[in-house]
Amino acid sequence: MQPPVDLIRLARTLGDPNLGCCVLAEGNVSARIEEATLWVKASGHEMAEIGASGFVALNLGGVLSLLEGGPESPAEVRRMLDNCRANPRARERPSTESFMHAYLLQLPGVRFVAHTHPESLLSLACLPSAEEFAKRRLFPDEIVFCGRESVFVPYADPGIALAREIRPRVEAYRNAHGAAPKTIWLQNHGLIALGATAKEALSATLMSEKAARVRLGALQTGEPVRWLTESEVDAIVTWPDEHYRLARIRGSES
Repeated sequence: MQPPVDLIRLARTLGDPNLGCCVLAEGNVSARIEEATLWVKASGHEMAEIGASGFVALNLGGVLSLLEGGPESPAEVRRMLDNCRANPRARERPSTESFMHAYLLQLPGVRFVAHTHPESLLSLACLPSAEEFAKRRLFPDEIVFCGRESVFVPYADPGIALAREIRPRVEAYRNAHGAAPKTIWLQNHGLIALGATAKEALSATLMSEKAARVRLGALQTGEPVRWLTESEVDAIVTWPDEHYRLARIRGSES
């Protein structure tokens, strides 16, 4: 059993230091190809150079069950997570963020998840006004690729605690908008991008970082930022041409 080629390609692309999304062993990616199994980056691997051996297959249901009032101590959480490996003989440790990956991958339409620490976006995520930056939009393509708004999650310790903070906020978004979000901002931490394909998750990441650079540039002028209005956002969300463009960007994965 091997991880999807598209997942390896996604990790290597996001790990390119020229993108400013991840350095060293930062970030993690995951995919669900079979209904009961997810592939996630193993701890300690650098995404820029990762190969098939840098991923671990996990039992999706097993990881999800740990979110339901499971073990609390870090040592016990690690032991239980390692026991969720689909191959009991596997030696690589699954990422501590496997919990959020498992939750997000079981959402309708989500097959790939990319978690990164983009430099410009992280700069904004450390500000008191981070939630406003996450939920407002500046230009049409940001809406197309990043969603009408991003879910904002207050800082939580990485791992199971973070996954438990993400879940109710994503569910609130789904109840409000009828679909999973495309992007999630993590306060003082980074970004999560969701997609039906690796290409969609990559596109959401790249556009999120571009939008963050635009925000920073606008703020540096010292003038008030002109956000798109709710009606302007609605017009892009419902515009047929934008749905066509998004379908083209999703493309077909090998």
